[in-house]
Amino acid sequence: MASILKPFVALYIAALLLVMGLGLLATFLSLRLSIEGFSTLTTGLILTSYFIGSTVGALYCSRMIRSVGHIRSFCAFAALATAMIMLHGFYMSAVAWAVFRFFSGIATIGLFMVIESWLNECTQSLTRGRVFSIYMVMCYLGSSIGQQLLNLGEIKEQTLFFVIGFLLVSCIIPVALTHSIHPEMPEVEPVRLKIILQKAPMGIIGCFTAGLMNSSFYTMGPVFCHQINLSVSQISYFMTTMVLGGLLFQWPVGAFSDRFDRSLVMPVLGGFIALISGLMIVAAFQLPFWGFMAATAFFGGFLFTIYPSAVARAHDMFEPKDVVNVSSTLLLSFCIGAVIGPVVSSATIEFLNTPYGFYVYFSVISAVYTAVSCFLRQKEIARIIPVEEQVDFMIMNDTSQMAMQIDPRSEVKPIAKEAD
Repeated sequence: MASILKPFVALYIAALLLVMGLGLLATFLSLRLSIEGFSTLTTGLILTSYFIGSTVGALYCSRMIRSVGHIRSFCAFAALATAMIMLHGFYMSAVAWAVFRFFSGIATIGLFMVIESWLNECTQSLTRGRVFSIYMVMCYLGSSIGQQLLNLGEIKEQTLFFVIGFLLVSCIIPVALTHSIHPEMPEVEPVRLKIILQKAPMGIIGCFTAGLMNSSFYTMGPVFCHQINLSVSQISYFMTTMVLGGLLFQWPVGAFSDRFDRSLVMPVLGGFIALISGLMIVAAFQLPFWGFMAATAFFGGFLFTIYPSAVARAHDMFEPKDVVNVSSTLLLSFCIGAVIGPVVSSATIEFLNTPYGFYVYFSVISAVYTAVSCFLRQKEIARIIPVEEQVDFMIMNDTSQMAMQIDPRSEVKPIAKEAD
């Protein structure tokens, strides 16, 4: 195992440092905007520009990587991301911060593209699953650790900007010093949206819904916590608990979806999110903090399994050779949802004039998703996929389309010849 992972240690360390910084940044900016007196809607609009930048970067960053190579591109993207973070600390303006977040989104997706395409090209089919799983665990752990770094400085001070900048600059070091030869950038096939919509609408809707909810959690979660008067330490625990819940639930939900019909598992996940959200609306303020954290862990667990379940469901409907093509479309639908989510969730909180509009948003979105999933289950062309023919559930995160090329499900398995 050690010999398999040794060539990727530098990339794993870079990914860990990168996601630590990004996890801290997302929570810190949400709190800073709230403390500075920006309205909830304005906060949502500013932060959604990050996801717009990510969408643009997903379409164009690969050209730069092909042109100048992985290491130079990684350094350039990390420098751009760090510069944008430093500018946040020098100039406080809604328009300026929206611009900074837009370019941060482009830089971030570029960084993930470099790491993931590098992993893909240097991984053999027999070890792809282990390499992919460790990478995803690093992403979740980095995000969890990043939330705890919120306690290193005051929200109104500039200290945390320097901490984030330090982490992003530091992630350059293992990549720049690696002895590994960087690979050629893999080509991503054109998206065949119409065919995918026809054959796997549940996958498309699932990824879109995941975008609506995941982005809203990262942008509005800290704002919600601040509005219900949680301390900075408690907010960091809230965010960490959500992310760790998402990581820990990957295995049981994955095993469940592999064993039973995935087209039924998906609406069940949506139903649980709606149920927990509804309970939090009426009972969260009555719970002790440990009870609130326990409910948060379950909420995060079900929330962060929507995306990998939707991806797996879509792949049930296609051949292994189509994995990258299909996954790029699924990621695009996620990005569209991620752009819309913070705007709608912040508007919901502001319209209802209560911080618990945060859970109202999740309750409504997940309830609608559950109903739509049940409807689409009856309409999909291929109908029900036998359990034994379903693809394996994989731990997944919404990073870049290059991660889909590391996915071991993209390997075309040879068909055994029938005995004469």
